[in-house]
Amino acid sequence: MTNKQPLPFGSWPSPIHANLLTQSAVSLAMPMLVGNTAYWLESRPEEKGRGVIVRQGIGGQPTDITPAGFNVRSKVNEYGGGDFTVSGQWVFFVNADDQQVYAQSHPLPPRQITRAPNSRFADIRHDAARNRLIAVEEIHHHKAREPEHRLVAIDLEQGTLSALASGADFYGYPALSPCGQQLAWISWQHPNMPWDENQIWLADITDGGELAGSRALLAQGCSGYQPCWSPAGELIAAHDASGWWNLYAWRNGQWAPLLPMDAEFATPQWVFGMSCYGFLDDTHLFAAYAQNGLWYCGILATDTGQWQPVDTPLTEIGNVTCANGQALMLGSNPETASALWRFDQSQWHCEKVSLENPIEPAFIAQPQTVSFPTTGNTQTHGFYYAPTHPDYTGRDGEKPPLIVLSHGGPTAATSSALNFKIQYWTSRGFAVLDVNYRGSTRYGRAYRDSLKGSWGIKDVDDVCAGAEYLVQQGLADAARLIIKGSSAGGYTVLAALTFRDVFCAGTSLYGIGDLTALAKDTHKFESRYLDSLVAPWPDGEPVYRARSPLFHIEQLTCPVAFFQGLKDKVVPPNQAEAMVHALKAKQVPTSYVTFASEGHGFREAQSIIDQLELELNFYGALFGFSVNPARADFRFE
Repeated sequence: MTNKQPLPFGSWPSPIHANLLTQSAVSLAMPMLVGNTAYWLESRPEEKGRGVIVRQGIGGQPTDITPAGFNVRSKVNEYGGGDFTVSGQWVFFVNADDQQVYAQSHPLPPRQITRAPNSRFADIRHDAARNRLIAVEEIHHHKAREPEHRLVAIDLEQGTLSALASGADFYGYPALSPCGQQLAWISWQHPNMPWDENQIWLADITDGGELAGSRALLAQGCSGYQPCWSPAGELIAAHDASGWWNLYAWRNGQWAPLLPMDAEFATPQWVFGMSCYGFLDDTHLFAAYAQNGLWYCGILATDTGQWQPVDTPLTEIGNVTCANGQALMLGSNPETASALWRFDQSQWHCEKVSLENPIEPAFIAQPQTVSFPTTGNTQTHGFYYAPTHPDYTGRDGEKPPLIVLSHGGPTAATSSALNFKIQYWTSRGFAVLDVNYRGSTRYGRAYRDSLKGSWGIKDVDDVCAGAEYLVQQGLADAARLIIKGSSAGGYTVLAALTFRDVFCAGTSLYGIGDLTALAKDTHKFESRYLDSLVAPWPDGEPVYRARSPLFHIEQLTCPVAFFQGLKDKVVPPNQAEAMVHALKAKQVPTSYVTFASEGHGFREAQSIIDQLELELNFYGALFGFSVNPARADFRFE
């Protein structure tokens, strides 16, 4: 056994470099099974984030379906999702550049179906019996008016659109019954977000293809998720009437509970096409669920109620799709990044389909589940990662710098999955705490709702409590506590730096400094989100100002690095620019890095590389250690 060489924490040489992150940062989404053939969507940083549909049969090699010149990505609600569907030999997809629907029978080139230049489409379903698609349409009018959403039918011959359902602010999850005679879907209204309150609908389809007899199936105050049909024609969905997103069947005019558990069989619906369950055959439902922050799966016999857990190596599971006794899903664990996994019911076996881990296990920091006390005499949760390297350790008596991560959303959750953007730091000698602050999902509705009216207070309390807890445990240097977050997490960063005195520096990626500006200038999907998180707008404007770091800039005195996409429609660049201008005016060390072609989140390889390397230099400049590679273009302003 060799002795480790002492080096200052944060300065360890690491094989996990920024270029490697872009090579392993291919994002997978929308897995789909058609017979025994798997399809999925890859977003590739090396191709400027281009979305490509990939096909693979059992034992075969992956084949790109999407030809050059096309980029599969919906922009409905800005976050998109539900970008394509497959039916028989046909692939139907949304092209990023024009947001129109195309049909493709590989290897023939795609054929444009819709010609509605002011519209975007998502959540596509094929209604083969009527030779049409069913989809969510988002119509963009003049800037003074919000986009309009409706559920539409798209004629595959003419490309014409006909409204099936309209009048609600948002739609999603159209689900056609196996007999083709009924349609279920979800809608919701301002000021609710879909996880706060929505409605599951059921309607008959007439001989002319219209909807008739639409009826609402959920009680007021409930949130439904992923209505789907069994092969035998029974409607299944998850909803949270019990306080947890549990599974139900629509039987005899009411919801019959299938598997009551203190567990979540759903995720917050930030994008279209999310899925946690599907049918292996007529009566066996493969389902994934979250409990105490981790994911598990099992098989439920919907006729008898028998439940059988499935043992897998996974701690994160999502995007479940099923067919012919098989389940395809995205899965990961602390040693394996997100990959496609296939479960075969006949062999009772789950195996990885795609992507290998390019990093030696000795460099991988393992997440440790932690819970710690916070304000309100309660507990909050997170994952702690220790500095990890096979060859280096800190100097005697030295405690590591700590990066506290605040996830976006805020209605979302962090995970235990292998994340190279965390390992990038731990392999260099940083400790990391990834916090599931109050308001996060995976812990039931009460925990999710506990942030309502308290955003900028309880989440800030929780990230501060986590940092202080690790200091008390001797796991972090109290003088080198950093906080980092993106989007809503970036707001928590700026609020923590402004209203608390715990952290010595912060990194905000497209974060929010002015809640009043966000309430006035963001996209439709989130335009009323703050009504529940902060206060109803505009009556609650004094609360917005009280919790906006920009209006209390005199209290923010430590260095901050800002990274911002200039095409961001969710958190516009004026948010970062106002904070940077105010900090420069009071001569607080500040770094502001922009990316001209990026929106909300960085997709291009060079953007990912630049952001990480400049952030590393930011910390090196703060703490006085050398970093590699050196970036001469980094500077404080």
